[in-house]
Amino acid sequence: MTSPQDPARQGLTPEQAAERLRTEGPNELPRPGVRTLGRIVVDVIREPMFGLLLAAGAIYLLLGDLGEALLLLAFASISVAIAIIQENRSERVLEALRDLTSPRALVIRGGQRLRIPGREVVRGDLIVLGEGDRVAADARVLACDDLMVDESLLTGESVAVRKTAATLAPDDDATHDLAPGGDDLPGVFAGTLVVRGQGIARVESTGAHSRIGRIGQALGEIVSATPRLTQETRGIVRTVALMGLTASVLAVVLFGLLRGSWLDAVLAGIALGMSMLPEEFPLVLTVFMVMGAWRLSKARVLTRRAAAIETLGAATVLCTDKTGTLTENRMTIAELRTPDARLHLDEGGPSQWTPSMQRLLAAGTLASAPEPFDPMEKAFHALHAKNGGASQSMQLARIYPLRPELLAVTQAWQAAGDSGWQVAAKGSPEAIAGLCRLDPQQVAAVRRQVDEMAAEGLRVLGVAEARYDDPQLPETPRHFGFDFVGLVGLEDPVRASVPAAVHECREAGIRVVMITGDYPQTARAIAERAGIENGGVLTGADMQAMDEATLREAVRRTSVFARIMPEQKLQLVQALKAAGEVVAMTGDGVNDAPALKAADIGVAMGGRGTDVAREASSLVLLDDDFGSIVRTVRLGRRIYDNLRKAMTYILAIHVPIAGMALLPLLTGLPIVFWPVHIAFLEMVIDPVCSIVFEAEEEEADVMRRPPRKPDSRILSGSVIAWSLLQGLLAFAVVAGVYVGAARAGGSDAEVRAVAFVGLVLANFALVLVNRSYGIHPIRQLTHPNRALVWVVAVAGSLIAVALLWPPATELFRFGAFHWHDLAIAAAAALALAVALDVVKAAWRKRLAA
Repeated sequence: MTSPQDPARQGLTPEQAAERLRTEGPNELPRPGVRTLGRIVVDVIREPMFGLLLAAGAIYLLLGDLGEALLLLAFASISVAIAIIQENRSERVLEALRDLTSPRALVIRGGQRLRIPGREVVRGDLIVLGEGDRVAADARVLACDDLMVDESLLTGESVAVRKTAATLAPDDDATHDLAPGGDDLPGVFAGTLVVRGQGIARVESTGAHSRIGRIGQALGEIVSATPRLTQETRGIVRTVALMGLTASVLAVVLFGLLRGSWLDAVLAGIALGMSMLPEEFPLVLTVFMVMGAWRLSKARVLTRRAAAIETLGAATVLCTDKTGTLTENRMTIAELRTPDARLHLDEGGPSQWTPSMQRLLAAGTLASAPEPFDPMEKAFHALHAKNGGASQSMQLARIYPLRPELLAVTQAWQAAGDSGWQVAAKGSPEAIAGLCRLDPQQVAAVRRQVDEMAAEGLRVLGVAEARYDDPQLPETPRHFGFDFVGLVGLEDPVRASVPAAVHECREAGIRVVMITGDYPQTARAIAERAGIENGGVLTGADMQAMDEATLREAVRRTSVFARIMPEQKLQLVQALKAAGEVVAMTGDGVNDAPALKAADIGVAMGGRGTDVAREASSLVLLDDDFGSIVRTVRLGRRIYDNLRKAMTYILAIHVPIAGMALLPLLTGLPIVFWPVHIAFLEMVIDPVCSIVFEAEEEEADVMRRPPRKPDSRILSGSVIAWSLLQGLLAFAVVAGVYVGAARAGGSDAEVRAVAFVGLVLANFALVLVNRSYGIHPIRQLTHPNRALVWVVAVAGSLIAVALLWPPATELFRFGAFHWHDLAIAAAAALALAVALDVVKAAWRKRLAA
């Protein structure tokens, strides 16, 4: 290899490097815009509920009622604080992910070798490559010695590729297109791993101009669709808010004309508007997503886009990369063959380790580096150690590296006191057969064995050994008298948890699709071991010959795709989505990133995954466990079910609240609720009760039902009808208590206290009814979740304070409250729960659909 002390290999001067760093920027991906704290605050205070609270507070200040104005401001501040904390936490996720990977590089500048951060590498730098190094930038190899690079992050291929030095003149600054994949090419690329040998390369592209950077730029051109649930929630809020605004204006006019007090009319109108505005929907959606992300984090799944959690519950297709996702991204020896025997490692016991098998493994280990980085050589050492092989006592005398003209590695060893050499070689079976000078019949027999092993998805290496007793080693391994020892079949094994996870996906109605750049035979074998239904293999070449309609039809019936290029992964995801599927895509490499972003849910592997893949994904599996995806699906379905229950409850509870705000205006009875009462109900009881629903366990059949239809609505017609029925019955009960108290001769303040308590207890009854689609609400009293216990304790304490503490009683305009009033309200709430449970039994199938 050319010495770095050669004048042509002095590298940039420190001044040149500093200037290029200043003008061209650091060697990192462009950072997307991050919302500032001020921007988050502005977005939050634009919410309509916050505006209504401020308007009510301003009117109370005009009336001279400082206490109520401050209380309303406190409620508003609590809402803003919760939203800011949630939003700010989400904004920090991307920055935390960037810190997970920060490679360093060894460069030559001014003739000196310097170890610098990868972000400081610039175009024109000379980088020194050695075993175990992560390549910092796209570069052209100028000199190398047995250089092998793992490019699986870019190509999906787990087998390292051989590099060769470029024929380009050292000082030629012309830009040439470099492409990953394939042997004997001069390009190395950012993010790839050197597994063998050493080299010197000149950097040609950094940052956004590198291969990784160009894929990252392509991600910016893919528009992530707004989640369906978010769109639906916004539509509901807009519709009901318009209705509430109209009702509020009518209430102000009606109250002002009939009662003459226009300030009170505005307050009553604000109260009605607040009672009808379903501002809890976006708040509850945020709470569920944040809590879901927290629950996932306990299972070592990082949530980058919280809305993807609920979308995953609707996934119908799970597209997965093979290397590092279904498989362990490490090579293991699966089969050994000698001319007279064969051994499958997953079947053979100690008795089948014949001397010929031991000889084959020992020779393969001798042909491997003593401290290997190459995955296949690691596999030889691991199996040799597992079978009690002794540590190497001989001295490695010479390495004959793999060359284009001879695809085999040969190593010569010498023991102390021995004047001869023990020689071992491994490589392509054809090259080994040539070194051993096998006759045509023997070569044909070897080819038949190789074909059989390749059909099982194995990568096959031939192994040979020789004894050499001449005083000097030859210049080429062809001068050794090799004996053919046998064939070794290696594989990237399927993760132990994958078959069970694939089976559970099938039980849940989710089709698992494998997309890989590997050969069809290997893909078919891996799919069979993983339990993926194999209806034939479609290759990248097949895809190129198809138009969009033909491809859409093909992806409906095919679950294994082989020899797929990175841009074709994106094409497959888009074809599946066009066919009406909800697509989840898993992967860990840069080549997966565009498809990860285009999918409805992108799931990146975090342990080995690239920064680009993680940024493009919605979820990141920190333990790289495919089985975690199934747990995430289960949680996604649970979240959706519980979110539907929470929204059903919210819609239902708004009916009695709005009804009690409107009823006095229509009947002339005393005003029950002013803005302070509505704010109390909206800002305290409703969000806290939503936490109760979030904490509910999943329904028993959550993973035995098919995915919900992509166009299904969380508030379908049957669910809305059920909500309105609950709300109307609750309103009838509370109105009955209210009217009864008024006719009993109670003062306005006493009637208000009774009606308020009645509404709170009816609220609690609705919570019990909506906790599950199948359990009786009275039985649920004996099976509360922890959040429900806290809700009862907190809400009960606040009500007690409002009724019994004079300053709070005056602030809420409550009168004396008697125990028989509590008994009447409780009995009414109990009757409501029983009646709704009877109706729910008949409505259950439509609710769970």
